[in-house]
Amino acid sequence: MILSIETATPVCSICLSDGDKILGIRETSDHNSHSRVVAVFIEELLRETGISKHSLDAVAVSKGPGSYTGLRIGVSTAKGLCYALDKPLISIGTPEAMAHGMKLHPRVEKSGLPVIYVPMIDARRMEVFTALFDENLRLLKETSADIIDSDSFGEFLQGNHLIIAGDGAEKCRNLLTHPNITFLENFAVSARYMTGPVNRLFESGIFEDTAYFEPFYLKDFIAGKPRVKGLF
Repeated sequence: MILSIETATPVCSICLSDGDKILGIRETSDHNSHSRVVAVFIEELLRETGISKHSLDAVAVSKGPGSYTGLRIGVSTAKGLCYALDKPLISIGTPEAMAHGMKLHPRVEKSGLPVIYVPMIDARRMEVFTALFDENLRLLKETSADIIDSDSFGEFLQGNHLIIAGDGAEKCRNLLTHPNITFLENFAVSARYMTGPVNRLFESGIFEDTAYFEPFYLKDFIAGKPRVKGLF
């Protein structure tokens, strides 16, 4: 019985699963809602399913990269639950969870070519957080922060069909026009896509050190210059 928390992007999503079976899910894409709804969603989900917090076997969190604030909210919530309930912590990279979801998506086109999944998370301006996975979800390219141009992913395009999705994908649509590239429509990050991977991590006993675990920010946080209204 695993509670999965996904807050790395504008979507705040909580999923409760028993093995690979999803028991319930709560999620919203309301702007800046994570801190307000994450605890409420957890309580609602447990109450709806009749599951006690103490019946959980583990808590899983999407570790990033993504929104600095969103990641801090998700990880702090997961760690707090693990400490309070004395449960193990599991983490999964956000692009990996997205790739699992992309493979399950009903609108993935079958072109006859080997498929490569390219999840993209908006990293501001023309930069995205991305990784590449083959059709068996094996990692082909480590997660990185990339500035996308018309030559991006050129070494993977020959003889492969690249499926691109995520909140960073739309701004790349006009740059990536190769016929072997498809943009997956109506795809949103969700904790439901964590279910299979985190269950396998649980069965393998692969847990994080709750005390020292931190989100995978990938890029250093740069705070904006504070401004006081009326002053220059």
